[in-house]
Amino acid sequence: MSKKRKPKFGQNFLVDDNARHAIAEALGDVSERTVIEIGPGHGAITSLLAGRAKRLVAVELDRGLAAELSFRFREQPGVEIVVGDVLEADLATFVPQGETVDVIGNLPYYITSDILLKLFAAGRDGLLGRAVLMMQRELADRVSAGPGVREYGLLSATAQMNASVDNLFTLPPEAFHPPPEVYSTVLRLQFAPRFQELGVDAAGFDGFLKQVFAQKRKTLQNNLRAAGFAAEQVAKAWPEGVPVQARAEELGLQTMAEMYRRLAGS
Repeated sequence: MSKKRKPKFGQNFLVDDNARHAIAEALGDVSERTVIEIGPGHGAITSLLAGRAKRLVAVELDRGLAAELSFRFREQPGVEIVVGDVLEADLATFVPQGETVDVIGNLPYYITSDILLKLFAAGRDGLLGRAVLMMQRELADRVSAGPGVREYGLLSATAQMNASVDNLFTLPPEAFHPPPEVYSTVLRLQFAPRFQELGVDAAGFDGFLKQVFAQKRKTLQNNLRAAGFAAEQVAKAWPEGVPVQARAEELGLQTMAEMYRRLAGS
């Protein structure tokens, strides 16, 4: 009796047919688009996009799975299987001159934040249009959370400075094989960086957000002082109507940008 092959990188492969169709359809019309698929696995979504996208670039770290996909789609025009780590890949090499590309994928939990940051950077460079991404539910809740709720934090603010975020649906463990111990949520991101709109520079504001969310349980004022701002600076930059004991999680991005501009000018 043969042993079942264990996923080499701890993958949980999507096996729910309705779910894979819903994920592929969430990307919209890609008939004239290039799509990058992150971690295609056995090709549950690849097989749907191969006939829809103008060009499909599937980036797979597992050499065995990549070989399987290369053989399976060897006669499918417009499909490229790339063996490698998406975190090390130069996404610009997959983007046609003067165009943007779309992204789809089931992101491993332990590197989800790193992949998101890479995608946000590519979005700022004008390389990406839309992404449909599946990730652990708790992390998706943080990405999509709005100000004033417990889940809102640095990842939420960073995501929403770079894209509009839609929480589409959540899948139970049995939608995968082997079933993970967590639920998975699918998000759709429309890349639309807000830095110019809010009058802030990207690198500086990224650093500011890290400072104000450094200790979530501390007040915004205490985090700013810990970052080296004098009490007088903070008082002068404090937006009207914001309580003095407010925490960063209570403020929207527009208010944060206003404070950053005032502090930068002080």
